[in-house]
Amino acid sequence: MKTLKDILALVMVMMLMVSCKNESNPEVKTVDTNIAVKTEKVLNLDANFVKSEFTIEGMTCEIGCAKLIERNINKMDGVKSAKVDFNNKLAMVEYDDAVVNHNSLEAAVTKSADIYKVSEMKTVKEFSAKKKDKECDENCNMACCKDKTEVEKKECAENCTKACCAEKKGKA
Repeated sequence: MKTLKDILALVMVMMLMVSCKNESNPEVKTVDTNIAVKTEKVLNLDANFVKSEFTIEGMTCEIGCAKLIERNINKMDGVKSAKVDFNNKLAMVEYDDAVVNHNSLEAAVTKSADIYKVSEMKTVKEFSAKKKDKECDENCNMACCKDKTEVEKKECAENCTKACCAEKKGKA
C-alpha cells in the first residue's frame, strides 16, 4: 500500500513538472483600434426648422413607451427637439425640413414597436401644449391680476380657480 502511494505521488510530481510552463514571454493579443466612435449630431442652425404635432396610438405607459419613442425621434439627424406627451397621446417635434419629413417621423415611431400608430400629423406654428399654457397665463392675468404688482400677481395666480390654472397646478 505504501508503494502504491509513493508511485501515485511520483506520478503527480511528474505531471506537474511536465504541465507547468516556464516561458517568460508574455502572451500577445491584438486589439482592433478602428472602433467607431459615436459623435454628437450636428444641426444646421441656418436650416428651416418646422414644428409638427401628431397623435400616437398604442402607448401603454409613460416611462417605457413614450420615452422610447421620444428618444428614438431625438436620435434622428435633423431633429432639433422632440417631446412625447403620454397623457394626451401627442408628439411634438421640431426638425429641419430638408432632412426630416412626416414619413421619416412616422417610420421612427413605428420602428420603436409595431403597435404604435401615427395619425393626425400636421405642421404647426406653435405647439398646442405651449399655446394652452400661454392662453391660461394671459387669461388669468387679465381676469384677476390686471392692476396688481408682481408679488400680488404671483399670489393671484396661485389662488386662481380657473380650470386652466387648476390643470397647470396639477402638473407642477
